[in-house]
Amino acid sequence: MESDNLYTSCTQCPRNCKVDRTQTTGFCTQNEKLRAAVACLHFGEEPLVTVFGGSGTIFLTGCNLRCAFCQNYQISQQNMGRDLSKEEFAEICLRLQDAGAENINLVTPSHHIPLLAEFLTEARKRGLTLPICWNSSGYDSPHMLELLDGLVTIWLPDFKTLNSPLSESLFGAKNYPEASKKALTWMIEHNPLNIVQVEKDGVKKDKILQGVIIRHLFLPGRFMETADILDWLKQNADGKAIISLMSQYTPVPFKGTEAELERRRKALSVIENRLVNTTEDADLRDLIEAYDFEYLFYQDLSTDTDWLPDFNRPQPFSNALAKVIWHWNENFTTKL
Repeated sequence: MESDNLYTSCTQCPRNCKVDRTQTTGFCTQNEKLRAAVACLHFGEEPLVTVFGGSGTIFLTGCNLRCAFCQNYQISQQNMGRDLSKEEFAEICLRLQDAGAENINLVTPSHHIPLLAEFLTEARKRGLTLPICWNSSGYDSPHMLELLDGLVTIWLPDFKTLNSPLSESLFGAKNYPEASKKALTWMIEHNPLNIVQVEKDGVKKDKILQGVIIRHLFLPGRFMETADILDWLKQNADGKAIISLMSQYTPVPFKGTEAELERRRKALSVIENRLVNTTEDADLRDLIEAYDFEYLFYQDLSTDTDWLPDFNRPQPFSNALAKVIWHWNENFTTKL
């Protein structure tokens, strides 16, 4: 499978745009260049991923979905970031490794699989030894994931909904449910769980070296959507993957053109755009107790919205949540 062909007639994700990304941009808003916004040690991921040193997270620009509630919309939908060469990408990975990262965590990577396979291979040649984590929306194509088999060992996909009309309204992808089920099945079959215990200063923690952690974000007012997702996961993933149920849905103070804001308002009208309430939290806890998953994380309910990122800032997150190693604006570049 030639890398050039995958950009001149792009079928890298289930959208199958067949756009020539060497001449224009696809639905993902990206051409054939790899673009990124921020690299940091991130401490807000699941404990198995952050462990002691934090996850070496690289936020890539663009996305093959258009989630109306995306907290990273500045980079996923508004093209914020800077193009990276293979050498620069490898250098960022090595900076993260030197800073103590537990893994290299690629956020929204699904629209650049050929380049990432090439760039990660280069980073390996230059001394990168950390596990690679694929942090995606779940809107991936198994035939493309084959290019990453053995290179990526930790998979952190979303599993957003099994409701096609809802996915069309919120994400711009009517085929999301079927596509994501196929992708998750491939990830689980190719990556059996490998969790080890590590120790630092007398404290022991679990660390994932290989396997799948499936995330699902509960949408306020959409309890049955989550019940359907958990039912599928119980039948197809329990004991073979880790489940991470998130209750952090937060209304985002979007900035953009009036056309962008109107599109978001229309899309968000199909859900209740608000924080999760205590009644929903209690119902979710009852639901996961009834399913009794072998390995499941669930977030404590919080009304804090200070964690919402702003990628214009040299520190997009709170200092407690992340340590920035590299920023797309060269004036903010951090030297180790």
